[in-house]
Amino acid sequence: MELLAERSLYRLSMSLRTSFEKYGIYIFLCLLFITASLVSPQFLNPQNLKDILNQAAALGMVSIGQTFVILIGGGGLDLSVASVMATVAVIVAHNTGGQDALFFPVAMVCLLFGVLVGLANGLLITKRKVQPFMATLGMMIIIQGLRFLYTKGAPKGGFPPILRFLGTGDIGIIPTSILSLAILIIIASIVLKKTTLGRQIYAIGGNIETARLSGYSIDLIITVAYVISGFTAAIAGLYLAGWIGISDNWVGKGYELDSIAAVVMGGTTFEGGRGGVMGTMVGVLIIMMLYNLVLLLHLPVQVQLLVKGSVIILATSFYAMFRMRAV
Repeated sequence: MELLAERSLYRLSMSLRTSFEKYGIYIFLCLLFITASLVSPQFLNPQNLKDILNQAAALGMVSIGQTFVILIGGGGLDLSVASVMATVAVIVAHNTGGQDALFFPVAMVCLLFGVLVGLANGLLITKRKVQPFMATLGMMIIIQGLRFLYTKGAPKGGFPPILRFLGTGDIGIIPTSILSLAILIIIASIVLKKTTLGRQIYAIGGNIETARLSGYSIDLIITVAYVISGFTAAIAGLYLAGWIGISDNWVGKGYELDSIAAVVMGGTTFEGGRGGVMGTMVGVLIIMMLYNLVLLLHLPVQVQLLVKGSVIILATSFYAMFRMRAV
């Protein structure tokens, strides 16, 4: 009887541990929401909640692409995304002159720019064997230099009304940016869970040698992941420009680190092969809610950095603890 009781307790503890590992981030989000509601009555103001969602849209978009490259494993990450976002905003402002008629062709150029940056990153990593950190860091600096040459340090121009609508408008009661993010989430989830590309990304992240022996085109899949990251960064740049409404050389500054933080907090591991888009979105909401709470409490902006760093460390430790126990 004692043996049966011990086995039952062991199975229960393992079940609880697995459930907590899987749903812990969602529990934390709920607790954060409740805490924010209690410490700041303004938090539940409908306009404040709408602002959080609007601000989360651009970070969510760029974090989707970041999820793809981190899932690949091997230290995969993309530090060039914020530079892509800023450059996209500058390109739109300089070349549309605030005219809706020019927005779509210029937007296509911006998306192509993001794809080319992702392609360059992927080729550097796969063909030249440059470490992802150094490849994307170097690309980030190159893009910054090109952007400052292009703008001569002083961006000019304005955004067309349609871009402002994408960033701040509503369709019914739903913010346009959130609707767009939801579409991207659905597409990314389908790609990762239901397509050959997604299965290969998880396989490469899980064990690259096994994936190679299985005949997967490793270099091609890695490159595609970085192309997706560049593409989503360009989309995020468009929406962030529409939300902010001003042309600036530093639009999106910090989003490279915020997107990585959101992905890691959402349960996608740097080892690769584990995680997904939905967890990333929870990480995005946590980051945005923390930022918003700091502002509502009138705390110094530096507190944002302290809080974000602490949450990242706690989240990483949380998942590391469960992985160690699972071994």
